Amino acid sequence: MPLFTGTQQQYYENSQSFTTTANQANGSGHGDEGKYVLSFDPAPTAEEQFTVFVNGTEVSSGTYTYATAGTPAIGTITFTSGKPALDDIVLVKQFNFDENLGNYQFITVKDIINNFMVGYVGPNKIVNKVRRADVAFHAQRAIQELSYDVFRSSKSQEIDIPPSLTMALPHDYVNYIKCSYIDNGGLEHIIYPTGKTSNPKGIIQADDFTYMYDSNGDVLESFDSETWTAFRSKSEGTTVNGSPENLYDYQNDTGSRYGGNPESLQVNGLFYIDNARGKIHFSSSLTGKTITLHYVSDSLGTDAEMIVHKFAEEAMYKWIAHAILSTKFDTPETLVQRYKRERFAAIRNAKLRLSNLKIGELTQVMRGKSKHIKH
Repeated sequence: MPLFTGTQQQYYENSQSFTTTANQANGSGHGDEGKYVLSFDPAPTAEEQFTVFVNGTEVSSGTYTYATAGTPAIGTITFTSGKPALDDIVLVKQFNFDENLGNYQFITVKDIINNFMVGYVGPNKIVNKVRRADVAFHAQRAIQELSYDVFRSSKSQEIDIPPSLTMALPHDYVNYIKCSYIDNGGLEHIIYPTGKTSNPKGIIQADDFTYMYDSNGDVLESFDSETWTAFRSKSEGTTVNGSPENLYDYQNDTGSRYGGNPESLQVNGLFYIDNARGKIHFSSSLTGKTITLHYVSDSLGTDAEMIVHKFAEEAMYKWIAHAILSTKFDTPETLVQRYKRERFAAIRNAKLRLSNLKIGELTQVMRGKSKHIKH
């Protein structure tokens, strides 16, 4: 069974064309007269998701009906008037769909589980018996762990910074890779994190500095802390007694930077992440700028994300096999250790493959290795 289904026309244009046969032609009297069966996967769910052309001319949706049947659904267009003649070209083009360009490089978790059940589970195989639910659990755990340092699971979001100088963490956020702002030329400038401020919970106090409580006896807390309010309102670049109040503002201290921290000697702004509230806080110099956040996810946020690159397919099988064998009570330790080594080797191979090293690109970079650097 081929791995690529459908036609290249469906892949590139998301359209399907028919040359009207004698049975489909107007006046044939055949049961297929005016009927055209679509092979889109998945099939359109309504007429509003596609347009029909006959010999290059769009036809009204009132001249045909559309229905789906079966599992998986197969769509059929039936002309009720203006039926195409023999050899007329009927083109059906979807315009409300999710593009799947480049999806051949991936395999779904469902296929991973099915392949594992066929190749590894059964009499005279490594695993004689296991529940499908257990395989699914270990497959998801494998995706989570491999997403952090093997898979290309980097995701990104771009927003314009609002006056509040905050950005909500993405729904599937695990950790950030980098945060940057975009200049007029579309280039990214890295924004560095700061550990010298935060947004602690601000406790509301009375005039005598005692804590205030609500009707349930819980301490009242302010929406924003004084620390964050001061950091947000402070204009970067201001100085106190001639010394920079912000470490990254060094433009007015020419000749006074000896011993400075290189990480803070930049003017791109700062940010810190408030994990408790799920927000990223930015310094005031970034007001109105376009921010891009690159972050790592665990690839389990949605069904569409639960895919594995084919370079790492073998690593998934070895991970699942080792996880099942190591949790079974009567598995020989030699077999567990064998699959532990095979899992390690498969993960290493996947990491090397996904690193995408190209000899030509490395050669171009290394051509500068013989340059003399003057001190």
